[in-house]
Amino acid sequence: MGMWIFLGLIAAVVIWLIMAYNGMVAMRQRTNQAFADIDVQLKQRHDLIPNLIETVKGYAAHEKGTLDAVVQARNAALTAGPGTGQQAAAEGALGGALGRLLALSEAYPDLKANTNFLQLQTELGNIENKLAAARRFFNNAVGEFNASIQAFPAALFSRSMGFTEREFFDVGADTRKQLDAAPPQVKF
Repeated sequence: MGMWIFLGLIAAVVIWLIMAYNGMVAMRQRTNQAFADIDVQLKQRHDLIPNLIETVKGYAAHEKGTLDAVVQARNAALTAGPGTGQQAAAEGALGGALGRLLALSEAYPDLKANTNFLQLQTELGNIENKLAAARRFFNNAVGEFNASIQAFPAALFSRSMGFTEREFFDVGADTRKQLDAAPPQVKF
């Protein structure tokens, strides 16, 4: 009788281990998918920026510094390493530069009324909203994944099975300060 109880306990532990492992694999996949969603939105954002810059160039030729800052930030974002920390910092800097670029439209009434600029501005706004949602979803998936591999008893074996903590997609404190700051004043 004791042998059957022992075998039943072993079977229950093995079944639990399989279920815990499969659950962590599913959460890791959900996290990877969420990061891929961020990448899609970032690619759309990066593709839209050259069109936006060309439209603004025609109206604000003497705002070269702002335009150059956006181009540099975009290039930095494109070449940022595939890690959420480095990539998030580069994308945060790009967001700040885009905010300054869009603030220029207030100084140029013709630009503000330009159909191409308005369409590009609307598209960029939509992409930024989708990107924010994708970041929230990713960070939620990372939080769930990290909690599952840190919780007892999974914490006893999760690292040995290749499950490591993921990093949140955070734009950083410096970038948040830039984004929260008042838009630049353009005077002639």
